[in-house]
Amino acid sequence: MDLGRLTDEVEAVSSAYADKHGITRDATWFLLKLQEEVGELTQAFLMRSGQARTKGRSPEELDEGLRAELADVLAHVLLMARHHGIDLEAEIDRKWMPWHPDRA
Repeated sequence: MDLGRLTDEVEAVSSAYADKHGITRDATWFLLKLQEEVGELTQAFLMRSGQARTKGRSPEELDEGLRAELADVLAHVLLMARHHGIDLEAEIDRKWMPWHPDRA
């Protein structure tokens, strides 16, 4: 799946969830949700690395938690970019790819 299609699919899920729960998704909401998910990723990372209590979770559950939170962060980055009309593929190409060793 390409990034554009993934963004469309994530938007469909987020929009349906917001409609179901009466959530207004504005610029502030997109930023705060991303921040919330980064916080949850941090917690999952700390638990998995032994720097926070595991709350009785197994190593497999800790791994799954980290994977899930990484997915949430990516989804919310995609949602925020879409909300602001930002083409992430173009921005990555502009900012990161000039440094690619094969382009030097």
